[in-house]
Amino acid sequence: MKPLPLLVFTPTAWAKAALASPVDLLNDHAYLEKKAAANALELLNRWPEPQYPRKWLSTLAGIARDESAHLVMVIRFLAKFGGKLSRTHFNPYASTLHKLVRKGQGTLELMDRLLIASLIEARSCERFELLAKPAQENELSKLYSGLAKSERNHYLVFLNLAKLVRQENEVLERWQELLREEATIIQAQPLGPRMHSGWK
Repeated sequence: MKPLPLLVFTPTAWAKAALASPVDLLNDHAYLEKKAAANALELLNRWPEPQYPRKWLSTLAGIARDESAHLVMVIRFLAKFGGKLSRTHFNPYASTLHKLVRKGQGTLELMDRLLIASLIEARSCERFELLAKPAQENELSKLYSGLAKSERNHYLVFLNLAKLVRQENEVLERWQELLREEATIIQAQPLGPRMHSGWK
């Protein structure tokens, strides 16, 4: 399997610490799946332009469907562990990444949004893979293992969609810039049982 493109990788100790608070972890996770589904639908709603190939619409609709299905699974696990979805939620990691979007600049904004979605999926994939390992004797293992495969696919899909919007060399140059930014942002996150928390 091809390595993820991330520039920094989460220590394995992060997963053990996160799994020590499964209800908090699953609550955070549920909100991430909800946001991922909403993001795909927002892209579909704001940029349904006919100049993109037909697979543009079906691909984004498929991602929204996948993320909604993941949300259902995570909510079921949350209930099984005796938890419930909190009324409010904040993800400083994603919020900081989205500040890098060049808003109001047409296809440059769209490219940035697609690349940031790809980055978040890649980081989530890495985290799910880590969570599946220490959870091998835990019922959460199968959930995380399956989701890691899906997130890996989604990160590649978003990256390829960006190449439909702008020239490939421009996309790859911006991709490297955002990878460097992401490496700094993830390490600066506070500790806690969250999918995108820091580890220092």
